[in-house]
Amino acid sequence: MSESPSQPTSRAGARPRPRVVVAGMGDAGVLVATRLARSCEVVGISTRPALVSGQELGNRLTNPERWRRSYLVPYRRFRRLDKARTVHGRITSVDLRGAEVHVERADGTAVVEPYDVLVIATGASNGFWRHDRVEDLGAIDADLAGVTAQLNAASTIAVVGGGATGVSVAANLARRGGADVHLFHSGDQPLPGYHPKVRRWITGELRKDGVVVHPDHRASTPEGFAGDHLTTDTVSWSTGQPPFKADLTLWAVGGVRPHSTFLPAEVLDGDGFVKVDEYLRVPGHPNVFAVGDVAASDPHRSSARNWGYRVVVANVQALVRGGDKGLKVYSAPEYRWGSIVGLQDDGLTVVQPDGKRFRIPRWIAEPLLLRVFVTRFLYGGLRPSRSDQRS
Repeated sequence: MSESPSQPTSRAGARPRPRVVVAGMGDAGVLVATRLARSCEVVGISTRPALVSGQELGNRLTNPERWRRSYLVPYRRFRRLDKARTVHGRITSVDLRGAEVHVERADGTAVVEPYDVLVIATGASNGFWRHDRVEDLGAIDADLAGVTAQLNAASTIAVVGGGATGVSVAANLARRGGADVHLFHSGDQPLPGYHPKVRRWITGELRKDGVVVHPDHRASTPEGFAGDHLTTDTVSWSTGQPPFKADLTLWAVGGVRPHSTFLPAEVLDGDGFVKVDEYLRVPGHPNVFAVGDVAASDPHRSSARNWGYRVVVANVQALVRGGDKGLKVYSAPEYRWGSIVGLQDDGLTVVQPDGKRFRIPRWIAEPLLLRVFVTRFLYGGLRPSRSDQRS
């Protein structure tokens, strides 16, 4: 999938396939691109040459080698992207009237990518693990190794933030052992947005894991600090508790910043997220869709999950067939759901929107869920990694 000239090509006399530009090739973007590449000419634009998932941060920090097998995947390994083309670089602007995406490639050169349909899936920044810096594989590996080394050297670790990321990190670090782990969150229970039953359950689980849980603590952060790196300074609290000193502090305070500055303000809400209707289509632009963490789809912006990519794929296909009849509606559950702490020795626990939960034993979850469901069903098949080929 090397880069090629931006203009679409087709056989003489053949009708050219509709050209779909997917802006952002994270979890949601890859799932859209792999489906549409079978019927459309797809161009994916990414700041990295690989899928680097924002999921499962707890496992990423405590078992990076296992995490990277499913969540750090070079695009060349995706069989369904063989017919697509990726551009490694940053989008500088989008001309919605002219249907063009302007990109500064990683080598500094500029390119214009015209489109029939645009899918915006550029995600959002949140902490050190989710950002939009232009990187190569070497820089990605260096970041992973650097954070792992810092955590391994710490005897006391503070995790600030009680969302799913903070809880996952705290639980996985405590289960790994080697450090005292403290979780600070601003409410009376962690996991805002989840069912009350789930919130009560996870509080008990954290304490059983050995995490020292500190409710009702709201951190005082320096002006301009976005939680985008680990810190060693004492943490102060605007809620009046004594300052806390840890060897290392990881920030997961939910300061989400959408990657949308390349878009005109008219399509953004007050927080910079892309406005969408019930079809995940940008109002006023029938050939532009948005999905994932960048899309203002619902109060939780949950179209990155809940099969949001399926809605976009179906609606793009309907559009390029010549109309917008029968478009699929995106429906978000009232409460968040999914795996919180990731795959563990005893399996994978999944919480549901109604507060119930179930556990998939590890002997089933690892081979069937991760290797079969993710690799074959979601991704459509992956080529072996180079490390697999050497072993």
